[in-house]
Amino acid sequence: MAKGFNKVILMGNMTRDVETRTTPNGQSVSNFSLAVTRSWKGQDGQTQDQTSFINCVAWGKVGEIIAQYVQKGSPLLVSGRLDQRSYDDKDGNKRQAVEVVVEDFNFIGGGRSDDSTGGAPRNAPSNNKSKDVVIEDIDDKPIDLSEIPF
Repeated sequence: MAKGFNKVILMGNMTRDVETRTTPNGQSVSNFSLAVTRSWKGQDGQTQDQTSFINCVAWGKVGEIIAQYVQKGSPLLVSGRLDQRSYDDKDGNKRQAVEVVVEDFNFIGGGRSDDSTGGAPRNAPSNNKSKDVVIEDIDDKPIDLSEIPF
């Protein structure tokens, strides 16, 4: 029997601030939702958009870092796997949910702009030192491949 493949990569904007809680055994879990918009040209030539709202869950340090550095409206790239779970709601009705279990992520854009660090995320180190890069002129003689160490 063939082994399955379950990989999801999404880039979108946070629809709300991250909700982080701790399970009874001490594991942190963070929940958030991404708005992912796709655009296409219809038969009439007009650009059309469709936005999907995708629920995501991030466990442990991954979720803690996301909660620390992003907020509603922030762009975020996540990768992970789809997970389907069943639960009973408050009224005892059986419900099912499909969500992305985030395994990795990348911040997109310049970060927050609500502080004086020039858009750096909160608690991120600020490095205002500029380093000059000097590019030396090289001559036009051919490269001797025997001098390359690999």
